[in-house]
Parts: sequence; C-alpha cells; structure tokens
Amino acid sequence: MSKPINFKVMYDEVPEPIRPDGAGATDLGPRDIIRDLENPNMLVPPITDAGTVPNLRFSFSDTNMVLKEGGWSRQITSRDLPIATTIAGVNMSLTPGGVRELHWHKQVEWSFVTVGKARITVVDQNGRNFIADVGVGDIWYFPPGLPHSIQGLEEGCEFILVFDEGDFSDLDTFSISDFFAHTPKEVLSANFGVPERAFEDIPKVQKYIFQAEVPGPLESVAIPDPFGTRNFTHNLLGQQPIISPGGSVRIVDSSNFPVSEKIAAALVEIVPGGMRELHWHPNNDEWQYVLSGTGRMTAFAADGVARTTDIRAGDVGYMPFCYGHYIQNTGKETLWYLEVFKSSHYADISLTQWMSLVPDQLVRDNLNVGSEVMDSLRKTKWPVVRF
Repeated sequence: MSKPINFKVMYDEVPEPIRPDGAGATDLGPRDIIRDLENPNMLVPPITDAGTVPNLRFSFSDTNMVLKEGGWSRQITSRDLPIATTIAGVNMSLTPGGVRELHWHKQVEWSFVTVGKARITVVDQNGRNFIADVGVGDIWYFPPGLPHSIQGLEEGCEFILVFDEGDFSDLDTFSISDFFAHTPKEVLSANFGVPERAFEDIPKVQKYIFQAEVPGPLESVAIPDPFGTRNFTHNLLGQQPIISPGGSVRIVDSSNFPVSEKIAAALVEIVPGGMRELHWHPNNDEWQYVLSGTGRMTAFAADGVARTTDIRAGDVGYMPFCYGHYIQNTGKETLWYLEVFKSSHYADISLTQWMSLVPDQLVRDNLNVGSEVMDSLRKTKWPVVRF
C-alpha cells in the first residue's frame, strides 16, 4: 500500500469525524472530502442522534440524465430513495420550443416552475380545454388520466414535477406517439376517416421530448371550446406570504387551488440564521425539494431514535408521517424549499403551539422547564419560521 494521501495539500479545509470532546478519529482515506464538506452533520452527527433512521435525502446530481433533442429529464423515485413511498419527483428542462409530448399518466402531476416560461395544454373528461403560459413561481396540477403537454417558450424553462406514487417513472407514461406507433394503421384509418397512407410517417417509437418551433402568442393558438374552460394553474410565488421573523411561507392546497385535490404544498423561505420550527405533519409524509441555500434537519422517529441530515440546493428530502423535525438555515444565503404532501389539505402541528395550549404545570412536570420557557411560549405567534 502507498502512503496515506496528504489531503491538507489538496484542500484548504479537511473535516474530520472528531467531536470537540475527542470522540472519533482522523479519517485517513480513501474518502470523498467534497461530500464530507457538504455533509458536516453526517460526518460529525449531533450527540442527540441515536438509532437507525433510513436515508432521508437524495440529490438530483446523483441521478441519471435522459438527454433528448429539445431538453432533458431526471427523476428521484423510491428506487433511489426507498423511504419515499408517497411521492416521486422529476426535474425537467425544455429548450425554447422543446416539447414534452402529448401524454397522460395514471398519477397526479403537480409542478413548480423554477426557470423560464412554458406553455401547457390540457383537456379534461368533459371536453374542457385549457391552454396557458406559466413562469417562475407558477404551479400546475393535472388530475390522473387527463392528456396534457408542456413546451418551452422563448427562453426555455426548467421545472420540478411531483407525482403521487413513490415508484412512478416518467418514462412509463401514456404518450401519443407511442399510442399511434402501436395501433394498426387500418385502425387509425378507420378512426380518423382518412387513408392509411396519411400515417406512413408517424413515429415508430415514443418521442418523449423533442424539438419544435417556439409557439406564437396565446391568442394565436386559442381554440374555441363549446364546453368552456377549467383552471389548472396557480401563481404560488405571487401569493401573499405569511411573514415571520425568520422567513415566510406560502401554502397552496384544495382550499385556494380547487383542482388540487390530492396534493398540498408550501413554499418556505428561511433567512440566514433562521429556522422552520420544530413540528410534524398529521396527514401524510413530507416530500421536500430544495431550491436554494443549505440547511440541516433532524428527524425524530420516536423510541429514542433520531438522525440529522444536511440538505442543499437540488436535493430531495423526505420526512415520514408524524416524524418530529425542523429545518435550519446553515448557510449565508436564503434557504428556499418546497414541502409537498399527498393530501387535499396542508396541516402541521407546532411543538410550541401545542405546549402553549396545555396547562403550564403539565408542561413543567413533563420537561422540568421553568418560567423562561413558559413566558416565551405565551409570546409566540404561528406559524413560525423563526431565528
């Protein structure tokens, strides 16, 4: 064996798995120092961590890219993050004019636009069509089975897609090109009332993503619909936020976006030094997508079990149903992330609110805390994204 690598020559800072109290030892390698720098709370876990909790994060940077003329896609499902059983995520980019072809799913599709602008189309089971342009901070929601498409506009676009099944695959969808390719031409001829030769050049395989021309203005492609229209979009970033000392939150569910019957979400902002308070969700697991910044979260899994995980832009995090947790901004820039739930409504339980709504003496007897804690509880307003 050769001599141990001198990491200090290669890096300005070399983190070691050693606590201030002396627990641990130097890691002589081989090792991935970049990963260790990104995950300080995994390299040196807080002393409050205990037991075994499954992996709670996975980065889109560790996924396989599907590259097409017209854009790309990548996904994180329960195959990558096994604990994520309720929701799968797809990150997709389309060039100017790039098209995610006409298709439909067995699952709900919920999306948040992160870059650029796109045009979406959808038709429901009652023949109502909807064509709209969406931009940064907009969301859309397509119920299962409704055919739709997405196309990049002048500057192209990037967005996150959420589906309400953990083992979903975006490559396993019902695409119009695939449908045509696997239907006998004589059947297509009979269906559309045209000669078979009209279908000589149809695609032989699924197109998935392809390049096309940038579409014209909305008014130039409008299609009159005798059955009316139905709204499938919502401007989440433009929604009035709930402001607190440590950041803000915008909540969207079926109460303010009626079509969203199976997905609830929140767009959370945490300023440097801020924290999303200790809480849990009583309705379902929480799926997270980090839009910017860095942070850490601890999952309390009951029975003396807890694990702390570092998160950063591009990560998907996951918090199982009822696990107590927080998210703390550990960086110098604002931490933005999405919380998404397979639910018709958003719900959470605040630890501090709960404690403030039971008799003081009961809290003191449980936790052996004094008046300082109780006075703080009385002053707290909810929801809390606090320092």
